[in-house]
Amino acid sequence: MPALSLQKVQERAPALVSLYKSAGESLERHGLDDESAAVYLVVDHSGSMRPYFKDGSVQALADRVLGLSAHLDDDGRVPVVFFSTDIDAHTEIALDNHRGRIERIVANLGHMGRTNYHVAMDAVIDHYLESGASAPALVVFQTDGGPTSRAAAERHVCKAAALPMFWQFIGFGDPHSQQFDFLRRLDELAVPDFRRVDNAGFFAAGRDPRRMTDAQLYDRLLGEFPHWLRAARAEGIVR
Repeated sequence: MPALSLQKVQERAPALVSLYKSAGESLERHGLDDESAAVYLVVDHSGSMRPYFKDGSVQALADRVLGLSAHLDDDGRVPVVFFSTDIDAHTEIALDNHRGRIERIVANLGHMGRTNYHVAMDAVIDHYLESGASAPALVVFQTDGGPTSRAAAERHVCKAAALPMFWQFIGFGDPHSQQFDFLRRLDELAVPDFRRVDNAGFFAAGRDPRRMTDAQLYDRLLGEFPHWLRAARAEGIVR
């Protein structure tokens, strides 16, 4: 059963009903329709991201993540971290006020800096641990390039493998760009040599992420999550 019913979504965010339905179909395809999760969204706010804020790609991703979260978490909200050199914002998106929410957040942010994955990971880990959540976390981590410090990013992913958190990285931009070489390698980091379980996935959403259909996006978001859940439960990381 979904955390929030179709009726609740229709009442609170009618524009997201089709996303909610598509997310439900994908969850069922992946055997996740009875699962719960704390869903997070991490957004790259570095300088090269300007086009994706301007054309609505980030807002579209936020709406899709909300549609998914409504099945997995019953509060109708998703914590969001905007990062560049440091944390630029730690806020939330919600069913009740999702329209134009990304634009409103970004309008109050300052300088768009570099791409430090690890500061965003720290912020999400701290929020999750302090929240007291019993369900595992699914972290949707959007970026358009590799991290400023690859060593710090890899270290954080490996350390976080002991936590009930799965990191699904999404690349905005040329799928063949060398900018994503690090994330491709991160996706294949050996277990148990580097990390306790495989706790991260990556896919490239293309130069225009909005062209990826809802079904395609949800299937990519959820493709590795059930494999991680099984491994994390076998290791006692998720109960």
